[in-house]
Amino acid sequence: MKILILGNGQLGQMLGKAVIQQGHQCILYSDRLEQVMALGSEQALSLSLEEAQEWADVVTWEHEHLPDELVAQCHDKFLLKAERFTQLTDRRTQKALCDELSIPTSPWQAFETPQQLEEILANTRKAVVIKSARGGYDGKGQWRWQPGKDISAIAAEAGQRPGIVEDMIGFTDEVSVVAARDHHGEQRGYPLTLNIHKDGILTYSVAGANRFSEQLEALAQQYHHKLTDEIDYVGVLAIEFFVVGEGDEQQLLVNEVAPRVHNSGHWTMSGASCDQFNLHIRCITGIPLPDLLVAPTLMINAIGIEGLPEVLWEASAADCHWYGKQARAGRKVGHVNFMVDTSERAEKLANQWCDELQVLVAKG
Repeated sequence: MKILILGNGQLGQMLGKAVIQQGHQCILYSDRLEQVMALGSEQALSLSLEEAQEWADVVTWEHEHLPDELVAQCHDKFLLKAERFTQLTDRRTQKALCDELSIPTSPWQAFETPQQLEEILANTRKAVVIKSARGGYDGKGQWRWQPGKDISAIAAEAGQRPGIVEDMIGFTDEVSVVAARDHHGEQRGYPLTLNIHKDGILTYSVAGANRFSEQLEALAQQYHHKLTDEIDYVGVLAIEFFVVGEGDEQQLLVNEVAPRVHNSGHWTMSGASCDQFNLHIRCITGIPLPDLLVAPTLMINAIGIEGLPEVLWEASAADCHWYGKQARAGRKVGHVNFMVDTSERAEKLANQWCDELQVLVAKG
């Protein structure tokens, strides 16, 4: 099968590797450079987007922040209706869909203008998070506000684009479920992944260590099934949740939905019998989905550094992935997976390596 991947960042390259592994062909389209690219190369091909689309049997994507005109141009080769793609990539309609399906989220309100945002904040008695409706990741496009702070200033900044206002949630953990659905409605899911953030950026993830109850694991899969069945989604989709409550009373509240392979699923490249990239390509090409075997794994993002320490490349317990990007503070440039036996071991390794592998804020 011939596959066109929209986006040629690290996720696109990892998807491309899975394409080749399964015997298919692929090319990538850089929506930043507006050029068709070869896999594993920054060299542009002498193909227009129209020619690339004509060549492809199916079009998939590495990120959801695609220009509307690009979605419209390629939608006839998508395995998701264009209006459903747009619904998932706008936080207002994404949240409304969760409400419609009775999938719990943090209480939220939508705004279109700075004036509407001011009015919402003026009537708010809780701490909130303000998020742009579209775009924004790794803490970008988000603002925190609490009663007593200046309203007009934050409304002037955060209200420049439509968005939502969410109640701040007192959660115990941030987690995600990465799972997939094929053409026939068959579903496969990985265990809940614990995600640790700093300054809005995912610093490390732990999965497969039996940290969460069977009830919570089942609930995450139930919500994923309900959402993907409703929109007839094909491929890997991730849902980020807040865990609230204690013990048997624990519940999940949706934070974000990402219709794609996900950073918090990178641990599967070392800790699963079929990683998220291979699972996605299986879904979109019709190859049967396997049962998933998983092992406890820690994934640490490399952020803003010039290269990984040599000792990690040499370590048998470390699986290193480097993206070939120019380093700058806050930018993900690679990741390292560690096989672990317990969540305690994972936390110890994270404490040992995160500071050395991560520059989140520019110095000086």
